[in-house]
Amino acid sequence: MLNFLPYKIRGILSSVLLGLNVLVWVSLLFVFSFLKFLLPWPPLRRVFNRILPWIAENWISCNSGWMRLTQKTKWDVQGLDHLNYQQWYLVIGNHQSWADIFIMQHLLNRRIRLLKFFLKRELIWVPVIGLAWWALDFPFLRRHTAEYLQKHPRQKGKDLLTTRQACEKFTHHPTSVMNFLEGTRFSGAKHKRQQSPYAYLLRPKSGGLALAIQALGEKFHSLLNITIVYPDGIPTFWTFLCGKVNRVMVRLQTTEIPGRFLQGDYAGDPVFREAFHQWVHHLWQEKDHRIQMLLNDAQA
Repeated sequence: MLNFLPYKIRGILSSVLLGLNVLVWVSLLFVFSFLKFLLPWPPLRRVFNRILPWIAENWISCNSGWMRLTQKTKWDVQGLDHLNYQQWYLVIGNHQSWADIFIMQHLLNRRIRLLKFFLKRELIWVPVIGLAWWALDFPFLRRHTAEYLQKHPRQKGKDLLTTRQACEKFTHHPTSVMNFLEGTRFSGAKHKRQQSPYAYLLRPKSGGLALAIQALGEKFHSLLNITIVYPDGIPTFWTFLCGKVNRVMVRLQTTEIPGRFLQGDYAGDPVFREAFHQWVHHLWQEKDHRIQMLLNDAQA
């Protein structure tokens, strides 16, 4: 392996391999997406719908390849044993670094279906990657703020409708949908500004999770809760590329989504909303405690 190289050389090498991966696999995605668009015959579309995730999984495998080549990370992972590739999963996790996404993809690739993120509609215009997300059927959403809905009450309920439309195709085959509840990466400044009641987490945004659960229907009864801890400090993406992440601790827990939350009006029913808030708060309290225990174990 090449982890003996100076870290800056490893960072440059990782960046080059990452970029080449994007060019090769996204090019293939474009070819088959274009054919899928030109040839809308249902049997062919079903074939393309199998080919496109296969391309993405190979893309992730190649990312795992350069990670193994340039890094010497000690992995402490629990909870992978009982995952099912034929299952639907709604995935949540704490978010500290762009490295989180690569770590989750590395661990979950071909254990569950390709992770698909809820994305703002504007992100479709991100060069190259935006089109790749579109080709892989990532759900692009337009979320209205409470202030906007007060001024335009006729738009109320359209967020849920557009989310359901975006996710309708997910009901036909097993799918994994990822939601970072904090909505942004953790930092000490954000934690202080929010006055977060958690020691290691930002406040979770329950609305997005409620919207996803109600939009995805009862097939998405399994919640995969991922906790990532960096015992030696949260890395920047450049630090990650340089192979300077010495240890990663990951815990995965699969639980059922309470049946009472599969149906309900999060926006219009204050009783339902409060019960949902309490459920998410409990999940976040447990995650905060889990992070503390993992850090204590790492320092022992």
